[in-house]
Amino acid sequence: MFYRLAACALLLSALSASALARVGDDAPAWLTQAAAGSAPAYAQDVTAVVLVNDKRMEIAPDGRVTTTTTYVVRVLRREGRDYASARELYLTDTGKVREFHAWLLRPSGQMKKYGKDETLDFAAEPNDIYNEYRYKAILAKDDAEPGAVFGYQAVSEDRSIMSQEGWNFQSNLPTLVSRFTLALPTGWRASDVTFNHEKITPTVSGSTYTWELKNLPPIPEEPASPAWTNIVPRLAVSYFPAEGAQAPNVRAFANWTDVSRWVTEISDASADSNDALATKAMQLTATAKTELEKIQAIARFVQTIQYISIDLNVGRGGGIRPRPATQVLAKNYGDCKDKANLMRAMLKAVGIKSYLVAIYLGDPNFVREEWSYPYQFNHCIIAVKVSDETKAPTIITHPKLGRLLIFDSTDDSTPVGDLPDMEQGSLALIVAGEDGSLVRMPTTPPEANQLERTAEVTLSGDGSIAATLHERFLGQSASDARREFRGLSRPEYAGVIEHWIARGATGAKVSKVEPADDREAGRFALDVDFSAAGYGQLMQGRLLVFKPAIVSRREFLNFTGGARKHPVVFEPHAFSESVKVNLPAGFDVDELPDPVKLDAPFGTYSASYEVKDGQLRFTRSFVQRAATIPAEQYAQVRGFFERIRAAEQSPVVLAKK
Repeated sequence: MFYRLAACALLLSALSASALARVGDDAPAWLTQAAAGSAPAYAQDVTAVVLVNDKRMEIAPDGRVTTTTTYVVRVLRREGRDYASARELYLTDTGKVREFHAWLLRPSGQMKKYGKDETLDFAAEPNDIYNEYRYKAILAKDDAEPGAVFGYQAVSEDRSIMSQEGWNFQSNLPTLVSRFTLALPTGWRASDVTFNHEKITPTVSGSTYTWELKNLPPIPEEPASPAWTNIVPRLAVSYFPAEGAQAPNVRAFANWTDVSRWVTEISDASADSNDALATKAMQLTATAKTELEKIQAIARFVQTIQYISIDLNVGRGGGIRPRPATQVLAKNYGDCKDKANLMRAMLKAVGIKSYLVAIYLGDPNFVREEWSYPYQFNHCIIAVKVSDETKAPTIITHPKLGRLLIFDSTDDSTPVGDLPDMEQGSLALIVAGEDGSLVRMPTTPPEANQLERTAEVTLSGDGSIAATLHERFLGQSASDARREFRGLSRPEYAGVIEHWIARGATGAKVSKVEPADDREAGRFALDVDFSAAGYGQLMQGRLLVFKPAIVSRREFLNFTGGARKHPVVFEPHAFSESVKVNLPAGFDVDELPDPVKLDAPFGTYSASYEVKDGQLRFTRSFVQRAATIPAEQYAQVRGFFERIRAAEQSPVVLAKK
């Protein structure tokens, strides 16, 4: 993993601050005071409320950081008991948790105290072979009940080289008081940027800065909503020593060129080659006739390298510095930055230049241009310099580096020429020394992520159907289908397909599930045969009613809420379907739905019907464009999808001759 301290901190429900209270028989005053306060009434789906969310960082002249955290939460409903927990992140190499205690105040007035005997210690990334990030945790779920108040305080120390910090004022829960304090040595200064909220001006006393927000509302779950990291108020802080002060362990970056220069310095040596690596690169590309074929051959190999993450010296840049490419090749494993770096070294061996690319995986809008901080990235991909002969949807033109083909060497479901949808449109750092910069990643058009479906259906006079379904996936639609197929055993995959078919055709019996993966072409195919008794309804012995939209579109979004708080975020994809229904003998079409044609800034939809030669032909198509629609325009979005839902539920009526 391409580590960043701020990203790992986002995993915490909250961090906090103020002086650590001495542990005695009574609950500390800060906890009882918070518990005594009142909170607004919330909707039934709000299961807990944060009373205090406070963090204080004290910086020593040598850059050592002491952090005191305070967090208090009231459980409102049984479903909110999980929030009665404390988690404190630390690095085993450069940090430690010095103090860690928690208390639970029950509605009955009883108090329970938690200390060393109740403290757990576990890896922050359990899937990694070794990871220096760990948690201290106290979990009070089993003791909590509605009305209980849980609070914890902790003191931790760290010697990280970065003098930058990110802070989230809340999670999804409502928060009454949220505060971040930065206490600097005399003469030091801080600069800050606020995201997802109007500018928060700190209160400054000497060299101590305090940012505070109060009465933050809950963040509701809404379909197609932005990532919560793009919703909650966020603070980005950089701090600097006094003019002329010696602080060798403190480092902040003035701009993204500074970041590119630093990452290049610590990573370039890892791309060195040897005879074994050069020989392997030559073997892989021996039959390649074009530049693109060389890139594809090396990419295929690198994506087969086993993903294993072992990160050391994270607090000193180890989470960014890749392991030597020669070592990754010899041991046949590595994480995202190791794989990208190996591909870089192998491309260099065949005369193709490339660059590491630092990116955030999970929210395309998380990284902001205003804050040049390397640890806000959590993933590493690659940019390959290509000539005009190479064509692909994921090529961008950099003002200094020229044409760059963007590729994720870790995601083995996405081939060269495509990019995982979670990375499309993101701001990412091209690591190229003085020429490096923050650039916007490409976004593929909807047609590049197409799903085409055809169906041949025979409808009998009793309403039963026999159907053959053909699906052809392209681009990220293919990647999603491929990922689902690879992640399941064959019986599990067949079960998923059967469940999907049965949602549209109740009681369907699936007789064939035949997937076919053409990864290099960016395609995936699925053929399904099934039958269903009683799909059509025979009414009064003379009318036969059925829906021609037999199976659902899997990506369908359910916009049924009457109001919305946050924007609607659409990803680009396209869908088309052609259904041919052989009508039963002795029946004529009595009633057809009206054709539908919809056009909106975020997409288009059409549905049409035709009867010819004893056959009903139903076609529908949907194109969804990449777009972010403001919440105040939600009524248009809801109306658009309501009309689609109505069209796809509309029946055809046949009458007996």
